Amino acid sequence: MTTTTARSTMTIGDFLLRRLQEAGISHLFGVAGDYNLEFLLQMEDRNEFTWVGNCNELNAAYAADGYARLHGISGLVVTHGVGAWSAINGVAGAYSEHVPVVCVCGSLPLKALDRKQLMHHTSGDTEYDDVMRGYTQITAAQARLTPENAVTEIDRLILTAWRRKLPVYLELPSDIAYLDVEVPPEPLQLAMPLSDPERLSTCADAIVARLTSARSPVILVDIDADRFDVTGELMELAGKMRLPIAAVNTVKGLIDETSPYFLGLYAGAGSKSEIREMVENSDCLLAIGVRRVDTTSGGFSDALPAGRIDARGDAVDIGSDNYQAVYLKELLRQVVDKAPARTSGFFRQAEMPQEPSAAVMPGPLTQAAYWSMIQGFIREGDVLIAEDGTSEAGCWGLQLPPKCSIVTQPVWGSIGYSVGSVLGTLLAAPERRHLLFVGDGAFQLTAQEVSTILRHDLKPVIFLINNGGYTVERTICGKQGHFNDIANWAYAELPKVLHPGTTARTFVVRTPAELKEALAAPHDSMIFIEAVMDKYDAPQLVLDSGHGMAEVDYGPRGPQHRPDVQL
Repeated sequence: MTTTTARSTMTIGDFLLRRLQEAGISHLFGVAGDYNLEFLLQMEDRNEFTWVGNCNELNAAYAADGYARLHGISGLVVTHGVGAWSAINGVAGAYSEHVPVVCVCGSLPLKALDRKQLMHHTSGDTEYDDVMRGYTQITAAQARLTPENAVTEIDRLILTAWRRKLPVYLELPSDIAYLDVEVPPEPLQLAMPLSDPERLSTCADAIVARLTSARSPVILVDIDADRFDVTGELMELAGKMRLPIAAVNTVKGLIDETSPYFLGLYAGAGSKSEIREMVENSDCLLAIGVRRVDTTSGGFSDALPAGRIDARGDAVDIGSDNYQAVYLKELLRQVVDKAPARTSGFFRQAEMPQEPSAAVMPGPLTQAAYWSMIQGFIREGDVLIAEDGTSEAGCWGLQLPPKCSIVTQPVWGSIGYSVGSVLGTLLAAPERRHLLFVGDGAFQLTAQEVSTILRHDLKPVIFLINNGGYTVERTICGKQGHFNDIANWAYAELPKVLHPGTTARTFVVRTPAELKEALAAPHDSMIFIEAVMDKYDAPQLVLDSGHGMAEVDYGPRGPQHRPDVQL
């Protein structure tokens, strides 16, 4: 007698939602459009997600990026053509910065593809693969779902995003979301593949041998240390072997800055001399995911030792030896377990952030006074979201208490990113305090997302510098160029415009005394602080960075050598 097992079936849309939920995603970012409405209706029927609903797809992509940085993975929903192309800059940023975002694009019905029908939201021809071809450049995997491949491809793409820490692109044709397919009963398991046992053991032994025999070993971390969640292993290794840890600016705050093993930030010539000397003269530099980018290497002024160990998410280079199928967290666990404990080595007395002075400087608010007062405002566990440019540089100069996170985009550097991103970080970690630092120029690109933040009753503290335009650009080229000027807005009035009846507390501050009063306000709603400063006032780090960028960008005959062309 043959026993027949009942098949488990679900609609394709429901199975996709189930897998996103099993991956730990509880919020979906995006904009509704006719090709994804049936999928969004399925989402509401399941009642398992919060639909965030953004003002535009670019902002949604930024928000999904911010959410994934704190939550591990995120979901973005757009519609074919107009929505997908609008979001592509934000998804490209996630690719550049190694952030796993699952982009679901409600797309053309399969029947239109079969019949070669001309559809809206396209280029007006039968070139149906153009959007997917665009996304192949900035995603780790792509697929158009069909009833035959849906189950396999949904699992493949979600796992690829999570394992490689990169975005993926999935097209869901609008006429198949309600079709039933056979699905596996088991939940999706987010797990890295197991490393090759021989490669793993041999690689771990080689690293331990190098670290043990070295006279001046140092660890240097980049964003993959965060994305692959190996901070704990690195700190354990540093404590066991008394190793100093330096960080690239992409991961400021990842290593507890009060730790006796934290060396500081390394950025080539932009580093403190003692940090640069220790990193560049190390006879065993364990580099975790380090990439040589102009904005993270002091304009290529870095000089990392040629014999360093380069450890990435799934492979390691040690001299002439390359180890494939060796996964970072599993590898570092073995290194920690095999490494000998030391009683001597690097150890420094932790420097706690200074207590803020009760006195305030007289006169107008300056960058120096502003960041000094921000230093006293930061507290343990804060999430700092910093816009590329002056705000980012100001945050890099802060001395952070334990358990703080900084979310920036130093590699992709798309201005306006931070305003969308803070929406994502707020939803990913609602128990933490979120501080957004942004300039007026960047804010104008994505300001409308403040309305979404208010609609969801979220309560960030927004610090906006109003200094009349693109300060970081003035340091590069065009100190007095009209192209670096912007329209002046009544920024502090915007919460009332974008969400009538809001209880947001808003301030316009022009002096340190006024800023001090704003910082003391109760944090029972959004706080929006517009800080008015001189447009030619900039932190020294911004000046140095801008001048260095001009040299890299324009060369020895560039316009930066003309008098008074740079701030």
